[in-house]
Amino acid sequence: MMYDMIIIGAGPGGMTAALYAARSNMKVLLLEQGAPGGQMNNTAEIENYPGYSQIMGPELSMKMYEPLENLGVENTYGIVQSVEDLGDMKRVFTEDAVYETKTIVIATGARYRKLGVVGEEEYGARGVSYCAVCDGAFFRDKEILVIGGGDSAVEEAMFLTRFGREVTIVHRRDELRAQKIIQERAFKDPKLHFIWDTVLEEISGDGRKVQSVKLRNLKTGEISEKEVQGVFIYVGLIPQSGCVSQLGITDAEGWIMTDAQMHTIIPGIFAIGDVRQKNLRQITTAVGDGATAASEAYKYITEL
Repeated sequence: MMYDMIIIGAGPGGMTAALYAARSNMKVLLLEQGAPGGQMNNTAEIENYPGYSQIMGPELSMKMYEPLENLGVENTYGIVQSVEDLGDMKRVFTEDAVYETKTIVIATGARYRKLGVVGEEEYGARGVSYCAVCDGAFFRDKEILVIGGGDSAVEEAMFLTRFGREVTIVHRRDELRAQKIIQERAFKDPKLHFIWDTVLEEISGDGRKVQSVKLRNLKTGEISEKEVQGVFIYVGLIPQSGCVSQLGITDAEGWIMTDAQMHTIIPGIFAIGDVRQKNLRQITTAVGDGATAASEAYKYITEL
């Protein structure tokens, strides 16, 4: 069976692409290795999506998915192993099937690099976060810890000073890696504090939420404990682009390169959402990417 579009990943971007493609009467297959919604399903409360003052992540996922069933979008479980470009036709290989399609939308997203310390998994979405824009408002007048020293860590820490009573950056070196102009702004912020040459060892709480952390000084080996209610970790993102790594559409770090219309360098293959090279990774930006990619894919097919 030949599909008009195969979408790899059913996060907000992938579901939006499926919606727009199906409404253009395209035959669409949505491939996902989990429940529709992607990382939204791991988000307790969303407060920055238009139309909702507050909504649970899994609930928003289902609201996005419901119209797809009515439009006849085929949703299949599959872990994509590789993609083959054959010009006007592409092949998508999963663990146990091969699918043929005219266009592909890659919406595989990215995952936050984790520290692997005690308590990180246990208190995920209960005090441990990887997104200040998503979760900062939940920590009004709280003590917040930010782990990292690059651009993202410092910029997000400054953003968190809008909410937290005090924000402390913990960095394993004795100086930040962020751009100098960002550092200068950070050092001028009276609500922002720094702990140098130190790593996070453990996150503790009462079983429901974070209450404190253990820190280790790398130079002295001294262990200290600090009371905090929020821990924001910024030690990098990992693009989930392994299934297309052989196509030559990623940069050295694995991010997929596209133009503003979501085209990769291979005609008929588009990329959207967090797996793209981009500055802002949010539900709203993924949704916009998905709509654009579906529109461009429709144009591509009509010109074949």
